[in-house]
Amino acid sequence: ILHRTSHVWIARKREGKVQILLQKRAKHKSSFPGCYDISSAGHIPAGDSYEVSAMRELEEELGVKADEKELIYCGDRKVIWDDVFFGKEFHDRQISRVFLLWLDREDFTMQEAEVDGVLWMDFDECYQGVQNDLFENCIVLEELDMLRKALAE
Repeated sequence: ILHRTSHVWIARKREGKVQILLQKRAKHKSSFPGCYDISSAGHIPAGDSYEVSAMRELEEELGVKADEKELIYCGDRKVIWDDVFFGKEFHDRQISRVFLLWLDREDFTMQEAEVDGVLWMDFDECYQGVQNDLFENCIVLEELDMLRKALAE
């Protein structure tokens, strides 16, 4: 079933470089356990907007309270993807709205059911790592391309 999701990439500038916050998915997750992923993401319940859902997921997963006005729209991405996890077929059909949020902090309150940890990584290092499969992740280059464009503006 086609459904909507909000994806929020948290970024900061350090020593002249842009860093992005990666979320390490909990080891017991049914898809991509223990992999590095988007800073915060979630499915959108009926009646909620992309922005409302993004704010809820940020607070639930990372303990981050922000204002919808701080979100920078990066674009929409249609996902059609099929795989097998733990011997079961997995089919994903979604429209993901991608946002950037500038936020420089170290203290996050992680939702244990979803997140095992977070990691700040230089954007270019992350891009190369995803492109060349240098670390365990479930990040899509298309989203990093969207993010790169927003970071340049």
